[in-house]
Amino acid sequence: MQYQTSTHITGFVLIPKFNMMALTTAIEPLRVANYLAGEILYDWYFISGSGGTVKASNGMSIETNSITGDKRKWNSIIVCGSWNAEHCEDGHLFNWLRLQDNYGVTLGGMCMGAYVLAKAKLLSGYSATVHWSCIPGFKEQYPHVTLKEQLFVIDRNRVTSAGGTAGIDMMLHLVERQHGVQLAQEVAEQILHDPIREQESAQRKIRLGNRKSLHTTIRECIILMENNLEEVLPIPYIANVMGVSQRKLERLFQQYLGISVIGFYRILRLQFSRVLLTQTSMSIREISLASGFPSFSHFAKSFTREFGKNPSQYREAWPVSESMPRWPGMSSSLIKFRKLAKASNNPSPEVNKNPSETG
Repeated sequence: MQYQTSTHITGFVLIPKFNMMALTTAIEPLRVANYLAGEILYDWYFISGSGGTVKASNGMSIETNSITGDKRKWNSIIVCGSWNAEHCEDGHLFNWLRLQDNYGVTLGGMCMGAYVLAKAKLLSGYSATVHWSCIPGFKEQYPHVTLKEQLFVIDRNRVTSAGGTAGIDMMLHLVERQHGVQLAQEVAEQILHDPIREQESAQRKIRLGNRKSLHTTIRECIILMENNLEEVLPIPYIANVMGVSQRKLERLFQQYLGISVIGFYRILRLQFSRVLLTQTSMSIREISLASGFPSFSHFAKSFTREFGKNPSQYREAWPVSESMPRWPGMSSSLIKFRKLAKASNNPSPEVNKNPSETG
């Protein structure tokens, strides 16, 4: 096959605590494309606002050139971020990205790098994606961006990926666009990534352990809860929608998840509140209401019990003061719940005694 001979030059802008996995997944398909083509189809460089060493979230460091000191003509610029990228306030970087946009450079973001583009007002009117855990906070901050929970989004001269391994698929699609499906497929086979996933692929096929092993009613119930976090649905209503009795619904949750329906629903809402707390400027009282807790004191007490810090402490501590912040997931919450239940010799400490109560 005859490849285009011009080299595509990409600048990876590294934001402190960037995600090394996301960066690697973007670079390796390009490296392997060069390897298979026998020529330099792609070249890439690491840059940052002020240059120097930038440390990733895993503790590894990469040396970068400053954005103004590097005078290359870029074909694409991809911002790589992770923890704390949503709080980036680098006006110098924002202006430089806008300048690159004026030059016709394709702009992208990986993982939470999309936050930087959005802050620079470079995603308004575009479709984009971020990691699924950031989507509620991102939507709250940037309503003019059409956010999609999928692996990656290519919209005109904007490319964004959700992080993790999604960068592999995004870059393979870009290789296919520029050099054909055969090369993209060969690269996929070399890196043992087959089949190549489409950009519309969902980020989360499994949202809680192996959902295929869950009862169909529970799977549908979880989706219903996830779609109704602010206006909390009464448990009897949920059971009615699922077409089962409330007693049977409670038995299913205890059997498959080891927790009551109301307990699970509460954990989902607290997880949601944590995203708003760390990624938006909403007041804690507003977050309490947005998470379905009309009582602020009840929200604060529940949050503290779940995460070990009250909402104000959690917001102030995240994530600047910690080199490697923790983000306990649903599994962690369920394990904690089961331990409490076992310690009290009560297999169901959160049984919903009042059918209309939603906790």
